[in-house]
Amino acid sequence: MAKKIAKEEAEQLAKDLLVSRKNGFWEVGDETIEKADQFGEGYKSFMNEGKTERECVNYAVRVAEQHGFVPYDSTASYKPGDKVYYNNRGKSVITAVIGENGCKDGVRIVAAHIDSPRLDLKPYPLYETNDLALFKTHYYGGIKKYQWTAMPLAMHGRLVRRDGTYVDVCVGEKPGEPQFMVTDLLPHLGNEQMAKTLSKAIEGEDLNIMLGSRPIRTEDGKGENLFKLNIMKILNEKYGIVEEDFISSEIEFVPAFEARDLGFDGSMIGAYGHDDRVCAYPALQALLDCKNPKNTVMSVWTDKEEIGSDGNTGLNSSYLEYFVTSLAEAEGLNGRDVLSRSKCLSADVGAAYDPTFSSVYEYANSCYLNNGVAMFKYVGSRGKSGTSDASAEFVGEVRKLLNDNHVLWQTGELGKVDAGGGGTVAMFIANLNVDVVDMGVPVLAMHSPYEIVSKLDIYAAYEAFKAFYEA
Repeated sequence: MAKKIAKEEAEQLAKDLLVSRKNGFWEVGDETIEKADQFGEGYKSFMNEGKTERECVNYAVRVAEQHGFVPYDSTASYKPGDKVYYNNRGKSVITAVIGENGCKDGVRIVAAHIDSPRLDLKPYPLYETNDLALFKTHYYGGIKKYQWTAMPLAMHGRLVRRDGTYVDVCVGEKPGEPQFMVTDLLPHLGNEQMAKTLSKAIEGEDLNIMLGSRPIRTEDGKGENLFKLNIMKILNEKYGIVEEDFISSEIEFVPAFEARDLGFDGSMIGAYGHDDRVCAYPALQALLDCKNPKNTVMSVWTDKEEIGSDGNTGLNSSYLEYFVTSLAEAEGLNGRDVLSRSKCLSADVGAAYDPTFSSVYEYANSCYLNNGVAMFKYVGSRGKSGTSDASAEFVGEVRKLLNDNHVLWQTGELGKVDAGGGGTVAMFIANLNVDVVDMGVPVLAMHSPYEIVSKLDIYAAYEAFKAFYEA
């Protein structure tokens, strides 16, 4: 029979041996909360400026140059403390600080993606029907299509003309500018639609963007495609394009919402694109604030994660490997050896526990708003498919780092085992023989047009990334 112990001894044992999961506001002081609120103001400004991957890269380059970073030159020689950036085709960017020991012990990487679900245009998007002009779209990333109807949209992107010149566009964000919308069916006529499953109520081909309802007026009131022609005339006068130029353009329609404080207490931020810019922003800020790192450190803002990371601006390409190899060779080292000694935080968001939809979460292994940055040993879907599954040793190393630096953190999974799942860039970095673990900010309403995060969690991510760079 087990020996009875005093209540005080049992309480001490519980304190010493068991995990205590308290809301983060009971774990941090007033100063940290104030810093988190202040950090959130900068983050909101970034989110309002960067709604596409191109805009995010432009932001990163501008801010990096303000902090003394210069474009990377593979023929140059760099010394500890030098700051460089590599702009990959305007859609992904690496910022790096050369460490005291250079690359010989490996580099330290925090990698986040800057693309988000959205509506892209088809190659020939503009059409006219029933006296209306519309755009045909092809949605990008994992969306619930019904969420993208009946809300204001803004047009962002680059139009490349037939002579090779281009113009960047942004319409619908400033006061007084026109906005756009995908229509939905009125409930009075929606009985058949509402009887369908959510995935079928709005089909991909229904995501057509309303552009105009006014024709070019001819003297005799006759002519072909006069509504479409009027839109094309407006675009030609403003941007100098013809219809064929859409083929060589990248136009994205995104929610026209601003990033705003959410809730009476202002503890949360609502915005489009938290996934994954809520990890990208603190990753860069931590690098900018990193002083005299021992190892070379880098922040990677990458593209295409939402569609599998394929393409030359996604992390399934070789641009990160080439960059590290170039740094290594400049120091007389083998790139393969440097990568094998390197460590990475795959900075991507996780699902925050939502009590409204509690049935798909496993309470004990979920992450929660305001409990800090979340570390995930693995992500993937069902049976850990599509993940790298970090080693116990590396998870232990990162866990110790967070605890030693008093970073507010938590761990969990992306819902119940067979409820679904998701992936990150971790497996592509692991393929380079780099130690990597997922770490990011918990998000409510992920992949919706308006997601929710906690200011305290964003700041905890910044503290975690900074501690990682400076380790």
